[in-house]
Amino acid sequence: MTMAEFDLDRRTPAGALQTVDRALLVLLAFERTRPDWGVTEVAEEFGWDTSAAQRLLATLAGRGFLVSDPATRRYRIGPAVLRLGRLWERSGSLELLAGPVLEELRRTTGDTVLFCLPDSFHMRCVAAEEGETGPLRYYPLVGELYPAHAGATSKSYYAYLPDEQRHRLFRGRPMARFTDRTVTEPDLLEREFIKIRAQGYAWTVGEYDTGIATVAVPVFLGREPYGSLSLGGGEDRFRGAPEDRLDALRHAAQLLEQRLTHPPQRPKPRARRPRTT
Repeated sequence: MTMAEFDLDRRTPAGALQTVDRALLVLLAFERTRPDWGVTEVAEEFGWDTSAAQRLLATLAGRGFLVSDPATRRYRIGPAVLRLGRLWERSGSLELLAGPVLEELRRTTGDTVLFCLPDSFHMRCVAAEEGETGPLRYYPLVGELYPAHAGATSKSYYAYLPDEQRHRLFRGRPMARFTDRTVTEPDLLEREFIKIRAQGYAWTVGEYDTGIATVAVPVFLGREPYGSLSLGGGEDRFRGAPEDRLDALRHAAQLLEQRLTHPPQRPKPRARRPRTT
């Protein structure tokens, strides 16, 4: 994810503290393809004085949001960001942002809707809406773990990982077979991942649960795969193909990405009009 992809306005919003806003802009500048920054680079990127960039980076490092490499004098993301990230995914804020999108998608399709994030060699459901035909499980969907190799919910995410990272995850690891349709051979899985990337979605029937069909798309933050959004239900609901749901599913994923990168703001109270006599 890059700053351009988040479409950040570098101007400090009216009423905001400039120093705090600048610190947040610096944190958002870190990405997988740009994991470290030097003082001069930050100053040039944002048009700041070198001394101001140095003080800002040192302050962030002092609170653990950045780590300074003494050999190169470059800065990387620090442990405080990891702590906040873990808190964020379990704080309820994620469900609050995702909820309206999932509810609308369920109303549109009638299917069960899942929003899942990676958790080791699984996808963990963090928000869900039950479909109109009733629950798919006899226990809550939120919190359930879906194996990385079985079902569209997981495959739609793992297909978009960098090839080297995905190969490390799936090769040399035993994989359980849940139904007679579960694929456990790494080369076959890799061909499926390539196909999913080419078509932009994953579609499976009965790979994890017999008789359950699922169509899923990845959810991105910038260019980084972040999770997956999926629709599930009885195989007969899909009539053997997912095409009539793809537009709604992709639109919902885009809305979800927007809410995750630009959370909706509480509207400002309207100014009271003076009473007239």
